[in-house]
Amino acid sequence: MLLLLVANLIVLPVAISFFNDDLSTRWIAFNCLSDTIFILDIIVNFRTGIMNPDLPEQVILDPKQIARQYIRSWFFLDLISSIPLDYIFLIFNQEYSFHLLQAGRALRIFRFAKMLSLLRLLRLSRLVRYVSQWEEVYMQSLASMRVTSGIFAFINRLCGDSDIHKFLNMASVFMKIFNLICMMLLIGHWSGCLQFLVPMLQGFPSNSWVAINELKDVWWMEQYSWSLFKAMSHMLCIGYGRFPPQSLTDMWLTLLSMISGATCYALFLGHTTNLIQSLDSSRRQYREKLKQVEEYMAYRKLPRDLRARICDYFEHRYQGKFFDEDAILDELSEKLREDVINYNCRSLVASVPFFAKADIDFVNAVVTKLKYEVFQPGDIIIKEGTIGNKMYFIQEGIVDIVMFNGEVATSLSDGSYFGEICLLTNARRTASVRAETYCNLFSLSVEHFNAVLDQYPVMRRTMESIAAERLNKIGKNPSLVSQREDLQTDLKAVNELITMSTMSAQSLSEDSDSEKNMLTIKKALPRPKSETCFKLGPIYNANNTDNATTKSSTNDNTSSNSNNSNTTYNPSNTYINDNTDNGNHRSTPQYRPRTHSTVNLKP
Repeated sequence: MLLLLVANLIVLPVAISFFNDDLSTRWIAFNCLSDTIFILDIIVNFRTGIMNPDLPEQVILDPKQIARQYIRSWFFLDLISSIPLDYIFLIFNQEYSFHLLQAGRALRIFRFAKMLSLLRLLRLSRLVRYVSQWEEVYMQSLASMRVTSGIFAFINRLCGDSDIHKFLNMASVFMKIFNLICMMLLIGHWSGCLQFLVPMLQGFPSNSWVAINELKDVWWMEQYSWSLFKAMSHMLCIGYGRFPPQSLTDMWLTLLSMISGATCYALFLGHTTNLIQSLDSSRRQYREKLKQVEEYMAYRKLPRDLRARICDYFEHRYQGKFFDEDAILDELSEKLREDVINYNCRSLVASVPFFAKADIDFVNAVVTKLKYEVFQPGDIIIKEGTIGNKMYFIQEGIVDIVMFNGEVATSLSDGSYFGEICLLTNARRTASVRAETYCNLFSLSVEHFNAVLDQYPVMRRTMESIAAERLNKIGKNPSLVSQREDLQTDLKAVNELITMSTMSAQSLSEDSDSEKNMLTIKKALPRPKSETCFKLGPIYNANNTDNATTKSSTNDNTSSNSNNSNTTYNPSNTYINDNTDNGNHRSTPQYRPRTHSTVNLKP
């Protein structure tokens, strides 16, 4: 069907324009066969199911709905292009040809028949529909083969999923470009045939371009070649002086060819450009974004070194591709959004030891509220003495913990986290954090931090116990670690809670007495020794530090820690004085007792 349609659209204009034996047996047989097939196609369209516009996966098979939809869309074009003109001319010729020839009207009937035959070119609408459906079916078959075919599975393992995706996109784009080229050539073919048909219907007057160039009696292929060249010159806006019009008819024909051809060519270029740009839209958006940044830097007259840092930042953060990730995720459902974020942060979750033994619901609650940030080498991520409003998880990179005297206390790398002490204590930062290399971090704001820990109080106690240990290791506020026995007990209780919960889930499936099992779990959990705990300040990763513990009390902390610093803790005044070796008095961030109720581990 498609081949017959293409043959009609190509052969029919050539036969009408360059051949006079329209009543030959072969030509009449070809036209009659084509008309019959296209009439049958109209009947088949009335019995072919259509897609439901509201439910794309549903097919409508009701004949009344199918007929109503077909009549409202393509029926009349298909009917006009399928009128069996050759049947009509055969009947008319057999009954009246002798009298018409004798009356001298044969030439007018011949010209009228040629003009009516041009109605068959309306079959182009069928070609557009078939090509569109063919593209859709082709892409769906490629997608299904990608999933089910062993060849695509092998290519997927060999090249990667992203390469397969690029290949499918390129195949789709080049198929559309090929269809556009074919359509433009078809329009040029029609225009070339029309350039010769009009002078032929006029009897080749002496001032027509055919008579001037002595093409009247030459081979039809030479006539077609010159006609196609004339039409393509008009379409491509070149060669206007090659065939200047000498008659009024040629002038109007040239004008029509120039307008229609130039319009089609402009549409072709625009559509092709859009298709090529759609091959990598994210990279194009990145270039546009970078261009805006460059124009902004030039407008603000920023120094050259600052411009270089900004360009390096964009290159490292976006890596040549720009996505509005927030807008994309906002359009997804909550479950899909959570799955996408969990997949994007899978390497972070796997590398952070804190998440390894945590409840999966707690991990999901934290991960869905993370925000991706990038820092360059030398950037100050956290400044000492400022109010903390974020904590950070390191996905990739190295950061240095810098004390007030400029000394690097420790370095943190992939999987570490820092900055949560101030979120726990509402105090100021006790140290600065500086990026040593390019760092890809995920930040968690204080609002989201408190919202998550309010839902999981056990994890709050876990973070406080880890914070107390880390503060003691770096010699910061050791008096707060006087509660370490309670905190260590709580930390053990968290691990026991996870273990006992797993054991209870297995035992409950085997034992119907669930209440007895729950009482057993309650008795197994230790109770905290004190009903008062303290919010502790920023956390530093202790992965590279020793496991030694230091106990101190509020009565003798100045003597036991004289080698490190003279520190006193006054619960009533809620501040700490730190006297350095030079006698300079330095007030460190405030550490306030917890004002909210203590989290008990009693079930």
